[in-house]
Amino acid sequence: MHDEIFRLGINYWPARRAMTWWRAFDVEEVECDFARLREAGFDLLRVFLLWEDFQPEPERIAPETIEYLRTVADLAAHHRLQLLLTFFTGHMSGANWLPSWVCEPSEVPTRFRTLSGGRVLPARPKNWYVDPEITEAQARLVRDVVHALGAHPALWGWDLGNEPSNCVIPPSRELGLAWLERMVAEIRAADSIHPITLGLHMEDLEEDRHLGPAEVARACDLLAMHGYPVYAEWAQGATDAWLLPFLGLITRWLGEGHDLLFEEFGAPTRPAQAALPSRLPLLEEDEAAQFVREALTRLHHFGFAGALLWCYSDYAPELWTHPPFDEAPHERFFGLWRADGTPKPAVDVIRTWSGLSRRPPHSDFTWIDIAPEEFFANPRLHLRRLYDRFRREYALAF
Repeated sequence: MHDEIFRLGINYWPARRAMTWWRAFDVEEVECDFARLREAGFDLLRVFLLWEDFQPEPERIAPETIEYLRTVADLAAHHRLQLLLTFFTGHMSGANWLPSWVCEPSEVPTRFRTLSGGRVLPARPKNWYVDPEITEAQARLVRDVVHALGAHPALWGWDLGNEPSNCVIPPSRELGLAWLERMVAEIRAADSIHPITLGLHMEDLEEDRHLGPAEVARACDLLAMHGYPVYAEWAQGATDAWLLPFLGLITRWLGEGHDLLFEEFGAPTRPAQAALPSRLPLLEEDEAAQFVREALTRLHHFGFAGALLWCYSDYAPELWTHPPFDEAPHERFFGLWRADGTPKPAVDVIRTWSGLSRRPPHSDFTWIDIAPEEFFANPRLHLRRLYDRFRREYALAF
């Protein structure tokens, strides 16, 4: 199951359509994008199955969207790209995109807006870890997609969700694990080959959300982690590339030493045309390119399966007044390409990494001075403290 090369990947949404691309599918745009990504040296694309577009009703999987997904897979194969397909999206770019049948009315403000049918709803997600009807519907979507794509030559693996704890949290570890095991079983009934993971993120380490590295390791083949220095108040600045291998190693340590794909990292850049008010620091494009270089160097050094950047492209200006970009302007500018299709300097960095052999997974955890079962007693304290130890241990390695 382990690749011999360090997988060089990217998270994909098209520049002109972003999260609406499944309902306004443009095959020529996708063809152009995939050719550009392959030419730059990428070999793995993470693609998101926006839940309401694939399953508008609990018992109906949209056949036209499945056909679009087949087309995407065919184009990927044509350009020698492989796909990591992410179910139940779900949380994305600071909002929760959900079918209306997964929502319940709520006038209480939530951390993330709920989007459904192109509108912001006064609603919150139902907890699918305790709702058997939603679980059955999810199993139905998994079965249909695996039946359609499980044997496709472009398929690399399955991801059971993008940062799902930003939508709902299982009430107990047992319920979270039971949900994972059910979804894995649905995949394995038709596909015994491709690896399965779940898109965990830094907040799943900062607090116990009952579905973390240990649970994923028990049910899945591969761990995944998302990390961004710009979101970590305890990082040493917006370009702190050491944060990424640290998060990956902590995840592996908590996850029984399982192999790990670093599934998301990146940084928003400052647009050239105008000043942009943002609550997050925006990097100059050359500064972002240097961060990408340092991040890939460190992730490769510590033996991870690969790294996927966030994300393919900045988004077109006509999308900026729509959620989620209206209230999260930094999300407009995470791309390795600008919205007009021109590359940022980071693309030249990517070209030097294509096809590199991977190193053995790092196995020295002696700098960690507690047992895994102690970690979640005070995770934020332990993260800060262990990060200092990690930096001291490996500061001379580069």
